[in-house]
Amino acid sequence: MRRLSTETKSALKTTEFFIYLASVVAVLIASMAVGDDDGHADYFRADKAWLYIVILTAGYMISRGLAKSGSRDSYDDNR
Repeated sequence: MRRLSTETKSALKTTEFFIYLASVVAVLIASMAVGDDDGHADYFRADKAWLYIVILTAGYMISRGLAKSGSRDSYDDNR
């Protein structure tokens, strides 16, 4: 039996994936909650919310790249 390794853990097994999803949902909810009620201007428009989501996505991709750069996740070859 050989000992093999992948580059790193699956993205679904990491906590930053769930933090990323929660952050995206929080940005969308905040954008929806801040509106132009009572004659006030809409300070958190959809275009700004989507910009923040793009920034969060870039940050998540960079963090995954850094995590993959030097770690290994071992598994056994059961063939």
